Amino acid sequence: MDGNRPLAIDLQNLPYRTDRGAGARARIGAIVLATDHTMEAEWREMLAIDGVAFFVARIWNDAQITPDTLAALGEEIAPATRLILPNDERLDSVAFACTSGAMVLGDEHVEREVHRHRPGIPVTSPMLAGIEALKALGLRRVALLTPYMQAINDRMRAHVEARGIEVPALGSFTTPTTSSPRRSRPTRCSRRRPASAAPGRSTACSSAARASAPRASSSGWSRRRASQPPRRTTRWRGTRCGSRATAIP
Repeated sequence: MDGNRPLAIDLQNLPYRTDRGAGARARIGAIVLATDHTMEAEWREMLAIDGVAFFVARIWNDAQITPDTLAALGEEIAPATRLILPNDERLDSVAFACTSGAMVLGDEHVEREVHRHRPGIPVTSPMLAGIEALKALGLRRVALLTPYMQAINDRMRAHVEARGIEVPALGSFTTPTTSSPRRSRPTRCSRRRPASAAPGRSTACSSAARASAPRASSSGWSRRRASQPPRRTTRWRGTRCGSRATAIP
């Protein structure tokens, strides 16, 4: 068709009004690993609040989880921050969504990199938020469950204990890559104690999940099937355990 043909109706400069846009109450920026499959989906569920919106920027990361690959994330934080609503000054906070990465880099480093492009904005991370939550609950002794290798587990335990919270028990899936934790399934813990365990202090987990167990992400809560009778459980990162599994007097 002839692009120079006159329009039958040509309306320019139509009047309009704007509203407050997405995130009228709060706008949250999230820096998410390129290999992450769960963060955005879970945040959409958690932040289904009128007037609250989150905006994501992805950063490149190595699929192998080691102290060195986590430390390499540091140089990617500032460029990712720059991508979050770059032409809009309105952003209320930024979350660096990597627990182990935030622990290896340190809160000060993460905050400094974010502030390169968002000076003064509140910055958080799963590790920082978790420590603050434990303090708010008045907890001084906790059990730590992670998907990480031993070198990272040791540093994570030291990180928590350096903030005044004792970690006398630690469990790990010991996965070397970022793909396994996001696909973990719930497993059932037996109520048998290891011979070396003090009464009431721990239970042994079976290695096999039931075939009918509901699927769960590594950072989400597993959902009980409607057909199951009520049962006292403790749930942590997709693993369902008997109530004594994490009982630490």
